[in-house]
Amino acid sequence: MKSAVVVFTKVPKVGEVKTRLTEAKGGILTPEEAKDFYQASLLDVLDSCIEADCCDIYICQNKDGDTHYLKEITTTLSKPGAIKEIFVDEGKTFDQGMQYAADYILQNCGENRLADSVIILGGDIPVFQPATLREAVKKLEMLAASAEGLECAQRANGYECRIGAGLVESIDQEGGFNLIGYTCTTPFDFDGVFYNRYGFTALDMIAQKVTEKNIPVSIVEMIPDVDLPGDLASLIPAMNTLRLAAKYDSGIKLPRRTDEFLLNMGLVTSAPVPDKYK
Repeated sequence: MKSAVVVFTKVPKVGEVKTRLTEAKGGILTPEEAKDFYQASLLDVLDSCIEADCCDIYICQNKDGDTHYLKEITTTLSKPGAIKEIFVDEGKTFDQGMQYAADYILQNCGENRLADSVIILGGDIPVFQPATLREAVKKLEMLAASAEGLECAQRANGYECRIGAGLVESIDQEGGFNLIGYTCTTPFDFDGVFYNRYGFTALDMIAQKVTEKNIPVSIVEMIPDVDLPGDLASLIPAMNTLRLAAKYDSGIKLPRRTDEFLLNMGLVTSAPVPDKYK
């Protein structure tokens, strides 16, 4: 089964990315620093995809983003030629954008599809590891070959399918996800995942959708994103630990650009000390 990964992203630009980390929104970064942080994170995520070496790699960028600039910064990747294609998001909402990215690859499961399964990531998950992407691909292959997956695909498509249905996702720290993937025969769509009238979290909305269609589902490890100042604070000790672990475990990839950004900023975190220990 051929798999593709799509990194869904805005092109890094001052004032348009990670604005909730800036001083104006209660954070600690300037708009320029927020842009530099996001750019470092995006490139680290792409390098992890390259190192995973298990999928064709695509980038889906925002419609108003500077494609020339995006192509320029991707020349600094470990293997720039590994990026199969950069295409432009045509969705008007986040739900529609994610759907557009998936449909661009899967092409309604037609013969002209670019892959048999698609995995979508964000660019703001710098701790994302190559092993996690490999695991996601393996779990999709397992689900696609299962009796439940083949039965779901046949039920949804009305004919016997060689590739079964299956969905894999991560869990983030706020009831959402930062990785999601499914096969071309899977009866899943993003309608209402991020914007719904029920007040469901994105993760709960996916759970409802897969339950309604009996779609086999699996998960990979939690992948935290960095949207808010608290997320950035949590990232710093995580990065300190990754830096140490990467010295002894060749399977750990240190996101070096994000690490250098944080070290150059001199940021540290601390935990409140209970009165009885003061």
